Amino acid sequence: MQEQYQPSAIEPQAQQKWAEQRAFNVAEDTTKPKFYCLSMFPYPSGKLHMGHVRNYTIGDVRSRFKKMQGFNVLQPMGWDAFGMPAENAAIDRQVAPAAWTYSNIDYMKQQLKSLGFALDWEREVATCRPDYYRWEQLLFTKLFKKGIVYRKLGTVNWDPVDNTVLANEQVIDGRGWRSGALVEKREIPMYYFKITDYAEQLLNDLDGLDWPEQVKTMQRNWIGKSRGMTVRFPLADGSKSGLTGDYADFVQVYTTRPDTIFGACAVVVAAEHPLATAAAENNPELQAFIAECKAGSIAEADMATMEKKGLPTGRFVTNPFNGEQLEVWIANYVIWGYGDGAVMVVPAHDERDFAFAQKYALPIKQVIDVTNAPNAYDNQNWQEWYGQKDEQTALIHSGEFNGLNIFQAFDKMAEFLQAKNLGEPKTQYRLRDWGISRQRYWGCPVPIIHCEKCGDVPVPEQDLPVVLPENVVPDGSGSPLSKMPEYYETTCPECGSPARRETDTMDTFMESSWYQFRYMSPKFDGGMVEPSAAAYWGQADQYIGGIEHAILHLLYARFFTKLMNDEGIVNVREPFKQLLTQGMVLQATYYREDESGKKQWFNPADVDVQTDDKGRPVSAILKEDGQPVVIGGVEKMSKSKNNGVDPQQIIDAYGADTARLFMMFASPPEQSLEWSDAGVAGAHRFLGRLWRTVFEFVKNGGANVAKFSGGELSGSLKDLRFKLHSTIAKVTDDYDRRQQFNTAIAAVMELLNQYDKTDCSSEQGQAVAREVLEAVIILLSPIVPHICETLWAELNAGGKLWETSWLAVDESALVQTEIELMVQVNGKLRDKINVAVDASEDAIKAAAFATAGAQKFMEGKEPKKVIVVPKRLVNIVV
Repeated sequence: MQEQYQPSAIEPQAQQKWAEQRAFNVAEDTTKPKFYCLSMFPYPSGKLHMGHVRNYTIGDVRSRFKKMQGFNVLQPMGWDAFGMPAENAAIDRQVAPAAWTYSNIDYMKQQLKSLGFALDWEREVATCRPDYYRWEQLLFTKLFKKGIVYRKLGTVNWDPVDNTVLANEQVIDGRGWRSGALVEKREIPMYYFKITDYAEQLLNDLDGLDWPEQVKTMQRNWIGKSRGMTVRFPLADGSKSGLTGDYADFVQVYTTRPDTIFGACAVVVAAEHPLATAAAENNPELQAFIAECKAGSIAEADMATMEKKGLPTGRFVTNPFNGEQLEVWIANYVIWGYGDGAVMVVPAHDERDFAFAQKYALPIKQVIDVTNAPNAYDNQNWQEWYGQKDEQTALIHSGEFNGLNIFQAFDKMAEFLQAKNLGEPKTQYRLRDWGISRQRYWGCPVPIIHCEKCGDVPVPEQDLPVVLPENVVPDGSGSPLSKMPEYYETTCPECGSPARRETDTMDTFMESSWYQFRYMSPKFDGGMVEPSAAAYWGQADQYIGGIEHAILHLLYARFFTKLMNDEGIVNVREPFKQLLTQGMVLQATYYREDESGKKQWFNPADVDVQTDDKGRPVSAILKEDGQPVVIGGVEKMSKSKNNGVDPQQIIDAYGADTARLFMMFASPPEQSLEWSDAGVAGAHRFLGRLWRTVFEFVKNGGANVAKFSGGELSGSLKDLRFKLHSTIAKVTDDYDRRQQFNTAIAAVMELLNQYDKTDCSSEQGQAVAREVLEAVIILLSPIVPHICETLWAELNAGGKLWETSWLAVDESALVQTEIELMVQVNGKLRDKINVAVDASEDAIKAAAFATAGAQKFMEGKEPKKVIVVPKRLVNIVV
């Protein structure tokens, strides 16, 4: 055994051994309990970042621990390989997205292997490969035939120069991020999944999930169930011109606060509403305003913060409750396709409506009386009425409904509207159907053929997959597929006529919504998942990933699971049993700002920082030029702030185990972790200490010593075994129930400290020493597997640690006959005593009085009081 810890030598050896012996490859085994541990798979961007290292180390700790406990553990890995980032990178580099993606996968796969994760690489998937998305296309066609997938016009951000749809985040100040062109709202045909049909299931099933409450709350809010009222405002006779069908007689709104309807001063509609179109027919001012509204972002966040603008149409509706004539306005904050594309304006009781009414001098009328609120409404106290909803709130200025509280009023108003056929109660969801169409190239092709005779025809199963051509270099001006006749020209599978293949691709959330099931049988050629594998693995027992995916990814994965269950493909209704959302990895930021205010960010490795006597940074200079830089905040590692740390540099300098140990020790997994070079160096020193400890034991013949198997022990050895088995109990709980790996590491460090202080030179001492060191290796192995695998082989003549069982607690070692108590004088520690566990209070006091420390600091005085805290301390007050 070499004397020095050299991770660069031992880590590749351990990894090669695991690979050669397929240590972590797994098959269904009904003789063992199963444990499916899944971490969110990475997008192959080119390199791993520290967030990846943290995420996958957490999963690896759980997987290795459960394997040693006797579970049949599945821990797979794959690649979320489609998507806009790859297409944009390919455009910038003038290469095919496929080539760029596959190259990144190769590099990142080697990085993952160098970190020693216990992954079953034989189950690897990449979502951009036809053998993966073929089955997604098949499910799509089945659901299209059933109407769960449908096609309709949808409003999108359209870049008129690049001729492409932009995601909300690609619209900057109303312009396309690449072309700089003014973005338009445009209606184009889109494919949708009827996720709203599952809204109630998605909401109710949250209650049974072992997920962080924060995540479940975020999902509940996104689904957004509300009980409200549909109200139809009849159009005044002179306001009906140009309107037909459902829009010819009334404007319909949905409101959760029908009790405020007597305070309505106007109705506002979206720019796309038929009434807006009709009103603008001969009105250039309205036409220009509608065009302005359509040019804005459709992102909800933008709609909430944008300046509220509107124009009156000159058309009127009638309030069904009091007959008042309310003018209809067009407003930029109303979204067509959300609800009815119209809302009533009640400025006294809604923040957004208040801002709108203030701007356009609309009347403001209080109709809800709130306890302790001023009697008269004014602009400074409208918040007193906004949002309050309890039995103490009563209607005022509301005709026959005066005096009712808002709950009583809801029922009475529903009766009133239903009698006139002008409205009814309605449960509504904020959730909208999932639009999955993307007018981009690098994604899963939509398997639909458009025929002039037959309409939209799903591609027959025998013709799947519709393969995306991979040797395409996009130029950024629309989807290349729409310019490739060899791709889109086809024949109708029903009538044989010339037809056009759909050139849209799917939202990449599609691929990440079912990958957890494909891992169960990645080579199965008969469907999405092999039935027996689906029955055995069921759902992921542990899922690990960032909180940033708490809403959409998790919601769509839950929805897909229910779809697949309804199709008889899987036997579960939820994909992930237990969820752990790890915190972010943070790092300091440094920058300079030019005259225009633009910031140039510098990597912390390129900066020298000066600190005060308490270690706080006070100034910093760039190493390259010696000139000052501004110390920014501690923020999430990101490319934009140039504050990332390359995992490969840490592996090269310290080894993978050091990176893993630091990540698990620096903070609990669900909390953010602040990067510390000193912390990394400290983790490396601890591993060096562990290595030297085992080296010294082996050098002195410890490998030939049998570990302790019973018998009487001296006090210090008995104490060491007590510490050992109490540590085993704690670490087991920390790895399993608590999932607090930092405290597990701290407990092992304390055990090693006590080992160092204990004389283990006797024959029994050597046996206990071996028991302790073997336990330390096993306890740390889920976190630092390479060094532990190597040390185990040194102690056990080439034994395989990955085949070793987890430790059992020796309950007899936890039986204490003697305990140590602190002795205090006036609250300050002055000595220690060892007493029998069942010693009387008088005996404890007598032993404390007799200590040298107590004698010295009592100074011959009689004690005024003696406090005995059982099993902890004696405090003598003089």
